[in-house]
Amino acid sequence: MSSPSSPAAAPAAAPEVPDRTAGRERRYDIDLLRVLCTAAVVLVHASAEFIDAGHRTTGILGDTAARFAVPVFFAMAGWAALSGAPVDDETRLLARLGRILRPMAVWTALYLLCAYLTGGPGAGTGEEAARALFGSVEAAFHLWYLYAYVPLLLLLGVVVLVVRRRTLPRRAAALLVAFAVAPTLAGDVREITGWAPPDWGWSVPLSTVVYAVAGAALLAAPRLGPRALWAAGAAVAFAVLAVYQLMVRHPAAYGGAAVAAVTFAVLGTVAGVRVPERLRPLVARLSDASFGTYLVHLLWVRLLVGPVAGRLPDGPWAPVALAVTAVAAAAASFTVSVLWGRRPGWRKWLG
Repeated sequence: MSSPSSPAAAPAAAPEVPDRTAGRERRYDIDLLRVLCTAAVVLVHASAEFIDAGHRTTGILGDTAARFAVPVFFAMAGWAALSGAPVDDETRLLARLGRILRPMAVWTALYLLCAYLTGGPGAGTGEEAARALFGSVEAAFHLWYLYAYVPLLLLLGVVVLVVRRRTLPRRAAALLVAFAVAPTLAGDVREITGWAPPDWGWSVPLSTVVYAVAGAALLAAPRLGPRALWAAGAAVAFAVLAVYQLMVRHPAAYGGAAVAAVTFAVLGTVAGVRVPERLRPLVARLSDASFGTYLVHLLWVRLLVGPVAGRLPDGPWAPVALAVTAVAAAAASFTVSVLWGRRPGWRKWLG
């Protein structure tokens, strides 16, 4: 399984599936954050292509500029689950998970099929398909994020139903327990039978839970201090993260101090920002298409960014090439997601 800490499997951030509830005012600042983070995901994977092609400095700086995306998505997930659109019952919680798992399964199959037809990474379709039930696979390594995102939503949803609704969601709680005991059970199976099942990827690190809860608090709170001060803090945090990734470790761990500083500085800068009326329809449309964009973007990165990075000679043109190809891949990904989103049935299965 590709590790999210390896350059080839640079972090991906899948946007939460929009869950509109009647009577709640739409948060256009959250929509804007979702669009920015989705575009940042494309930049992260485009940067990985440049690193693989030997343009290390350019790739690391691109990754640094977008490394906030995954933690911010977890923060938005926490805000939606705990404050923005908490579930009212178990049926709604399971339906919310289904809106993620259906497209996840479809795109896993599509990426495995592409790998089989092209001989690309993860071409061993049968073995990879089995591994996809346990954790992320090479052909669709960017989906690793959903293996943490789904248990996080399940955990937060169960907490909301138990604490706020005073109900016991039996099916959801049983599923949560299954996620919790699966790694130990897999080890026991290995010990007893000698069969080594794939590594279990459906898990939630503590840092992820902290991003979700602390991020929810920050996004739900009134304005905390001048926005300019948050923006200045973000600039400093990005500079520190760039030095850290260039000199100490790349990729920086999401639970590390430098990434956390960037994440909360970005949240503080964008949270509560007023989106102009004329831009709100566009921002909302792109936000609704963000999950599909996340799912499809790796194809465009491989088609548009990889060939350019591989043929580009050393020199000062690498940053320009990264910016241009990343924008092109993001635009193509958003475009196709918006187009299939015009058909409700397609959005249900393709994200």
